[in-house]
Amino acid sequence: MKVIVCGAGRVGSTIARYLAQDDNEVVVIDTNADRLADMESSLDIQTVAGFSSYPSVLERANAADADMLVAVTASDEVNLVTCQAANSLFKVPMKIARLRSKEYTNPKWRDLYTHDALPIDVVISPEVEIARAIRRNISFPGAFDVLTLAGDKVYLLGMHCDETCPLINTPLRQLTELFPDINAVITGVMHEGKLIVADSDTRINAGDDVYIFVAAENVKRILSLFGRDQQRAKSALILGGNDVGLSLAKYLERSGRMRVTLIEPDEERAKFLAETLSQTTVIQGDFLDTVVLEEADIDIVETVIAVSGNDENNILASLTAKKYGAEQTVAVIEKTLYSQMVTDLGIDVVIDPKDIMVSSILQHIRRGKIYAAYSVRSGLCEVLEADVFDSFEYLGAALRDVRLPAGVIIGALVRNGVSLPLRGDTVIEKNDRLLLFADADSVKQVEKMFTVGLEFF
Repeated sequence: MKVIVCGAGRVGSTIARYLAQDDNEVVVIDTNADRLADMESSLDIQTVAGFSSYPSVLERANAADADMLVAVTASDEVNLVTCQAANSLFKVPMKIARLRSKEYTNPKWRDLYTHDALPIDVVISPEVEIARAIRRNISFPGAFDVLTLAGDKVYLLGMHCDETCPLINTPLRQLTELFPDINAVITGVMHEGKLIVADSDTRINAGDDVYIFVAAENVKRILSLFGRDQQRAKSALILGGNDVGLSLAKYLERSGRMRVTLIEPDEERAKFLAETLSQTTVIQGDFLDTVVLEEADIDIVETVIAVSGNDENNILASLTAKKYGAEQTVAVIEKTLYSQMVTDLGIDVVIDPKDIMVSSILQHIRRGKIYAAYSVRSGLCEVLEADVFDSFEYLGAALRDVRLPAGVIIGALVRNGVSLPLRGDTVIEKNDRLLLFADADSVKQVEKMFTVGLEFF
């Protein structure tokens, strides 16, 4: 498959790396020639310097031969024109565009993105996706990472295990024996900075991060077993009134479950938020000012969510909230170095916009019978949803007889909308959906297992 990636920023370069590692033909377009040279020296890709919206630049990238174009430049307008040119002039079958402005992502204007108007097949809004990720995490305050899979039938939970976790130092085989009625599988353990794809002999140690697939009906029990059965918060403080903060506040208002306060530094923006939000208390001020925080009742707020565009401010505000006694802190942090450091400082949930955008785009690239893919832990591993087809190697085989590549484990099996317990004698049937956890080095082998031809949504 030939893919043109327009924009070589954090998202574009990561998407290019994923696609190149899967043996796709990748061309990256960007105006920064130095950045392209760095990418070309480390990845098996081609590059073209220039504006991706220029037809001549797309022609140099041989867009007429492309199967897909992903437009993730910093400009919405460039992304829009690029997709239009790719369709009208070069007949590229699949176009994905990242659009930030709410003027472009407002559902009221969804008819704009049709083949008779602006021919964009998939529009992805970073702000909407970030707000969704935050909503998932605050729904389960005991987890630092939450994915909903297989139509919400299965969850992937990331949980930190400290010295108080009841399950530390217990081999996973014993957990299965102790709790045979719980439909859950521990698939990955981060131990001392290294990912371990779990097997029956794996033990959880204090300080480890654990990734576990669990059927929706068993989530509360799993959280309880890990000592993470915290009650959902009744109050939230949002720090930053950008589009993420606004979207999140609107959702919390609709849910009716929380008392919501929002702090926004800019006076005009704060006035707009106060007029837009009917059930949220909006305070204009600096959220790093303790006087402003105390006005927002920081000492009694249960969940604090820092969503400003400044990593350092989000980190400082979250640490301050912890000092005041907040039960859960969530911080949007773009710099990977910061993301790796701050969990040790006590911030409960780190939201990485790059990871979220990469996962959103991967979901719209179907590789064989792989229905969706999600980037986890900054690309260290992936979660894949794959459908069993007629010629699948293990169709009709019992799970005990399945031999997966090293670094891959089945986390769940969904049949006819029901998540089945994984037992050795469970037989794989056609149209089953398998949920797999794979380290980065093994993803390519998983794709080959489920390849029957290249498909797109």
